[in-house]
Amino acid sequence: MSKFKNTKSIQLPEISTASLPDIVFMLLFFFMVATVMRDDTLLVKNELPFADQVEKLDNKSLIMNIYAGKPNSRYKNIGTEARIQLNDKFSDVNDIKAFILAERTSKREQLRPFLITSLRVDSDTNMGLVGDIKKELRKVQALKINYTARTGEAADNFKP
Repeated sequence: MSKFKNTKSIQLPEISTASLPDIVFMLLFFFMVATVMRDDTLLVKNELPFADQVEKLDNKSLIMNIYAGKPNSRYKNIGTEARIQLNDKFSDVNDIKAFILAERTSKREQLRPFLITSLRVDSDTNMGLVGDIKKELRKVQALKINYTARTGEAADNFKP
């Protein structure tokens, strides 16, 4: 009788792959639920100004974004003047009223008083365009306005 057993004769059982499709589908559903899709494709230059007193908004589903800035390099055929972007297309100041009304009707009645219009204005855009946007927002009683900015010192906005 020997004290040592022969370990070469023992075989390991095969790994079961029966649950592999379940694991793959579970991972697929996890990433589908956890991934946030980008809402808008930027058509305008959007280098936000700096601000030193910045607050984060909690509920992003209540925010209506209006972008303003010069067209990106891909859209130089449109011109170099600052333009307004609503959703995924260039728009005129007169289109803001229809945009706000459409966004309001897409939300539930209980949430409509809490809607916030977020102005994402490029730092090089002149204030005349911003003033025109604000006039149109007043016409449709969209008085809750948020200016989106980056965290930093306000003095950083002045370029040498």
